[in-house]
Amino acid sequence: MLNVIEGVLSKGEVRQFRVYLDQAEWQDGANTAGTLALQVKNNLQIDDNSDLAIQLGNHILRKLGEHPVFISAALPQKIYPPKFNRYQDGGGYGLHVDSAVMMMPGTRQNLRSDMSATLFLAEPGEYDGGELEIETDFGAQTVKLEAGDMVLYPSSSLHRVTPVTAGARVASFFWIESMVSDDAERTMLYDLDQAIQKLTPVVEAQNPALLRLTGIYHNLLRRWAIT
Repeated sequence: MLNVIEGVLSKGEVRQFRVYLDQAEWQDGANTAGTLALQVKNNLQIDDNSDLAIQLGNHILRKLGEHPVFISAALPQKIYPPKFNRYQDGGGYGLHVDSAVMMMPGTRQNLRSDMSATLFLAEPGEYDGGELEIETDFGAQTVKLEAGDMVLYPSSSLHRVTPVTAGARVASFFWIESMVSDDAERTMLYDLDQAIQKLTPVVEAQNPALLRLTGIYHNLLRRWAIT
């Protein structure tokens, strides 16, 4: 499932982020690339251990924890601390797939990357190119969102960032381990939950059909969740 989540950050929050990020010390993204990624990765990143990256990342995590669409779509078990990148001067990231298992920073815990997330921090008009292209069963999907909006997609997907030919593309990116590892099961739960949410304001709380749908949702979640 590819899911666009609007308004993770407000425009005011994005502007404040950019004040900090535009003055930050950026490093060659190749420093964090694996053997294969090193051949196709051309961007800049902020040191993950810097106070700025931790502060901004924690703000994003707080916002996500309060965002009902994100919770419904991701059913998060663990979230990798958000990272920050910048593409400019022809920089891009060739076709690749994200690592399946990652070590959570500062812990001995592993994270299974079920979903990947990109939170856009530059408006589409600020840069040329820089589209996120994600391979799906229905062909390549191109994503270039408003600042503050985020896209979620399966980490198993091949994807790339097209070269930025003008301006700068600034974003945060991270991975989620879901309570439901299977994408198809997670998609069914999301669709069912969204249907329940739309019905809730227009029918009585004790409506038998609504109660039945809610029970089905929780019983499926109970069957599929890994906790």
